Amino acid sequence: MTGKIVRALAALYLVLLAASWIVRHAQPERPVPAGLATVDVPIVAGDRPQAGTLRIAYRDAGPRDRPAVILLHGSPGGSYDFDNVLPALAKEYRVIAPDLPGFGASERRIPDYSFRAHARYVLELMDALRIGEAHLVGFSMGGGVVLSMADIAPRRVRSITMLSAIGAQEYELLGDYRMNHALHGIQLALIWSLRELTPHFGALDHSLFGVSYARNFYDSDQRPLRGILSRFAAPMLIIHGKEDPLVPIQAAEEHARLVPQARIVMTPASHFMVFVRQDNRLPGVVLPFLESVERGDAPTRATADPERIAAAARPFDPRSLPKFKGIPRLIVLALISASTLVSEDLSSIGAGLLIAAGRLSFLAGTVASLLGILIGDILLFLIGRTLGRAVVARAPMRWFITPHQMERSSEWFRERGPMVILASRFLPGTRFTTYLASGVLRTPFWTFMLWFGVAAILWTPLLVGVTVLVGAPVLDVFDRFEAYALPAVVVVFVIVTIATRTIPKLFTWRGRRLLASGWRRLVRWEYWPPYVFYPPVVLYAAWLGVRLRGMTLFTAANPAIEAGGFIGESKAQILTGLARAGDTVAPWHLVRGGDAEGVRDLGLPLVLKPDAGQRGSGVVIAKSWDEVDAYLRTAPYDVIAQQYAPGVEFGVFYVRRPSEDRGRIFAITEKELPAVTGDGARTLEELILTDRRTLPMAPTYLDKQHEHLHDVVPSGERVQLVELGTHCRGAFFRDGMRHATPELEAAIDRVSRTFDGFCFGRYDVRSPSVEAFRRGELKVIELNGVTSEATSVYDAAKGPFDAYAILFRQWRLAYEIGAENRARGAPTTGLLQLVRMIGRYRAAAARHVDV
Repeated sequence: MTGKIVRALAALYLVLLAASWIVRHAQPERPVPAGLATVDVPIVAGDRPQAGTLRIAYRDAGPRDRPAVILLHGSPGGSYDFDNVLPALAKEYRVIAPDLPGFGASERRIPDYSFRAHARYVLELMDALRIGEAHLVGFSMGGGVVLSMADIAPRRVRSITMLSAIGAQEYELLGDYRMNHALHGIQLALIWSLRELTPHFGALDHSLFGVSYARNFYDSDQRPLRGILSRFAAPMLIIHGKEDPLVPIQAAEEHARLVPQARIVMTPASHFMVFVRQDNRLPGVVLPFLESVERGDAPTRATADPERIAAAARPFDPRSLPKFKGIPRLIVLALISASTLVSEDLSSIGAGLLIAAGRLSFLAGTVASLLGILIGDILLFLIGRTLGRAVVARAPMRWFITPHQMERSSEWFRERGPMVILASRFLPGTRFTTYLASGVLRTPFWTFMLWFGVAAILWTPLLVGVTVLVGAPVLDVFDRFEAYALPAVVVVFVIVTIATRTIPKLFTWRGRRLLASGWRRLVRWEYWPPYVFYPPVVLYAAWLGVRLRGMTLFTAANPAIEAGGFIGESKAQILTGLARAGDTVAPWHLVRGGDAEGVRDLGLPLVLKPDAGQRGSGVVIAKSWDEVDAYLRTAPYDVIAQQYAPGVEFGVFYVRRPSEDRGRIFAITEKELPAVTGDGARTLEELILTDRRTLPMAPTYLDKQHEHLHDVVPSGERVQLVELGTHCRGAFFRDGMRHATPELEAAIDRVSRTFDGFCFGRYDVRSPSVEAFRRGELKVIELNGVTSEATSVYDAAKGPFDAYAILFRQWRLAYEIGAENRARGAPTTGLLQLVRMIGRYRAAAARHVDV
């Protein structure tokens, strides 16, 4: 029933939207109001002429034989902005007040709404009216138009009056073009969506704050205006209100510094002084200035005070930027609060940097951070309270938190209660799960608020204050060197982030051991992430592709496997290819769509894994049929169910050139599943964090053994920490080539020869003992294709250059075998197809159950 209602409402909305669109586009064009003339001018986009013309409406008042004064309005606005100024000016001068394209009665739909394009339009209007040169008055956004006109056609500008006008980029909103551009983009998207996706039947098409207004800001770029001001040579008058909430008074002062001949007049008014009807004194300031220009008395850059000329040549001092106020202040505070939903600590650090730079007060920045933290964490609590544990199993929560993390947080909360909320505020990385868990366990709302509030009030001012202390001296130094400004901010972010994530851990033994664990992973190359270690291997493989005239030649190394086993290959397809190997392959069954028929014949324990998985993703060893049923019931992919093969595990890398009668073993990896031995005194967690060998991968083991971390292990009892022989899951790898024997090589070659079209890859095998393995007695668990590694490189005794040497030889063989197979007619997979395969694999990997 609910679905029918939703569909009916959606259909009604679409009908209304279509009717609105028809009505809007059937409406006749609005007539030009009385008192306005029109002229058609060529269309432009920035500095480029376009085909066609558009209509500009304008007011033309005053004696035609007097010098022209052109009044340019702000955004949003129109020629009516100057209703209280135009009559007085028109007594002495010819006054032209156009509606800039996109506004008023002028053409609304244009390709470019920037003030640079508007400058071109006004120059075209001057040509149409046969006005050679004019005095320009720019109000607010009109300041960008008059400055652009001076840049495009300086000889046509007799003078400029900047009236509450924009100019230098640093004083506009957040002071940075990219951040401002992003804000204007958001504003434009919202206004456009309101106009185009709302059935309003034309009511919003001519609204004041419409798409034209938003496009004007989005299309414009203030960065060039500083240079234009620095070059402007004609007379200039700057009129600015001391209480301007949009363009700060410091902007006018900076404009006056850059234009040494400028006269600056400060008034007690606000940004909107031009709209004041009674006692409007603007003509009394503008007219004398225009008269002095006409007499030739007004100073130019050539005749300006030498001291002011010297001041204009000095570089911009960022310390002159004022504190945010008015609308920019509200935007900044809102952004700080909103960004806490992404990262509370980084948002607080950002607030501290703004305080250190003098742009915000300590109270405002701290309160904004606190408010955002309050809203975000209460939302987490309410999500846990209303949706419970089910929310963790669904996107997007499952992207950030595992069921194990949720269970651990719940255990901590049950044991220690509200104090956990207080402690979690000082331990970054624990808050998300703790607040969610407190909601799941239905903690009383006001109890949560009390402890959470105390924690936030203690932590947030501390973090903001530390950032101010660290950031102030650094920013003070780097402010003098503009080229280092961005690195300075990055350095402060890094220092404060490391400090906030490291210092709290130093106060506990567990924290110190985890820091040592992180250090071990950092300095030992075998734990480096692939994007750090693999670039040289990728470059070498690319060089091989160029040399052998086939970038994807390696995909022909195994013609029997899709793309040679590059990524996401079907394990079922490969195991089927090994069917003639008989009992050498551990029995298995492919489960599609949760159909478990035939699985019970395999017995327990049972290995369950995705048919297209990699690196142990989604693999589980089920010891009961309940575990099997639960896995198959929830797995959204095809599953390989395989009989568990006991014994020791090895990885055997096999290669055979198509021209050779026999293959050979390229590498052997001896796998050891990590374990600790109890002493009757220490908990499992303490044993893991104390053992030298288990320390580097301690976070993995702690997560895997989360249910038993606080159990004291009896003396002499051995606890195996993981069940899977994969390096990324914590298994120890050693070079096992010392176990290579003629019997073992013959056994591996015999199995490989049963799989037509297989030449290159790694077997994962189990054997009852090392001695049995040397005799060739083994069970094949899995066979991986061309991108499998000779995992013996992860032996801790090997250095990174040893590993690179082995991997380079491996890839050279892959390309050479691929070249031989290509010569025999085997196809290669194209680069575009490989990209598609990567996309499919990543989508499938996101669905794998990681345990």
